[in-house]
Amino acid sequence: MKKTLIVVALTAYLLSLPFHAEAQQKEIEGEISLSGAFALYPMAVKWADEFKKLHPKVKIDISGGGAGKGMTDVLARVVDLGMVSRSIHPEELKRGAIGFSVVKDAVVATVNAANPNLKDIKRVGLKKNVALKLWSNQINTWGEVLGTTSKVPVHVFTRSDACGAAETWAAWFGKKQEDLGGTAVFGDPGVASAVQKDKIAIGLNNIAYAYDQKTKRPYAGLAIIPIDKNENGRVDPEENFYGNVNLLMHAIADNKYPSPPARNLYLVSNGTPKKPAVVAFLKYVLSQGQKYANETGYVGLSKKTLQAELAKLKR
Repeated sequence: MKKTLIVVALTAYLLSLPFHAEAQQKEIEGEISLSGAFALYPMAVKWADEFKKLHPKVKIDISGGGAGKGMTDVLARVVDLGMVSRSIHPEELKRGAIGFSVVKDAVVATVNAANPNLKDIKRVGLKKNVALKLWSNQINTWGEVLGTTSKVPVHVFTRSDACGAAETWAAWFGKKQEDLGGTAVFGDPGVASAVQKDKIAIGLNNIAYAYDQKTKRPYAGLAIIPIDKNENGRVDPEENFYGNVNLLMHAIADNKYPSPPARNLYLVSNGTPKKPAVVAFLKYVLSQGQKYANETGYVGLSKKTLQAELAKLKR
């Protein structure tokens, strides 16, 4: 009787092996396509690279083009996920858009590192009402920006593409992207390049295009104009955290940098994702992938927020 029980147990074990082996060997495969916000592009590339190390049979295609393109593409089902650097609009939600908050970053004002007023720029900073006047074409000298006697003209740059960066920047002083004045340039790299080439320029950039992620400092030719959050006419020590990207990330996490222009970034799907590869990728981004946020120049999300975002996959 004892031998019979052993044989039965052994047979049951052996019969179960192929099932378990097959389950363990079953690999996620397929294709995932993303398009949209330049703000999220570097982070998405990092996640894709790390995800493919775990799942080499998955192919991931990522393209930029701005948040507007990402939203348009995902709602038209041209891509699986849209990269969006702004809040999801009510009309987009009605069309099926589901936004997954994945990281946080911010838009900063960039100036040329050789600006003749750079010392005053770093001392005085940028007030909200001055930013409003700048991007409304109401002031046109650096003296008006800084409250000095400088007659050096200021050249203002903005974005030509529908994007979260410009919309978020405009929201800081109560406007929309279409309200912004200045010379319009396509894409984050375009604005950064324009400012680097013009000593008296001011522009707006997502952090990933203002700071070199290798050195953690502003890209060569760029400097960051601090925000005078308490608007007392000077950059106080507690407002001075722009020397490197790590300091700025901590300031954003601690709400020392105003929001907006700090904001959450989203991966957006059209309806609840069903493709196994897409679901697996989103789960990875909202769990293991968060460890790469800081090193890539972003702020990771809290456990509570991540749990809420993961719950959206079960709708």
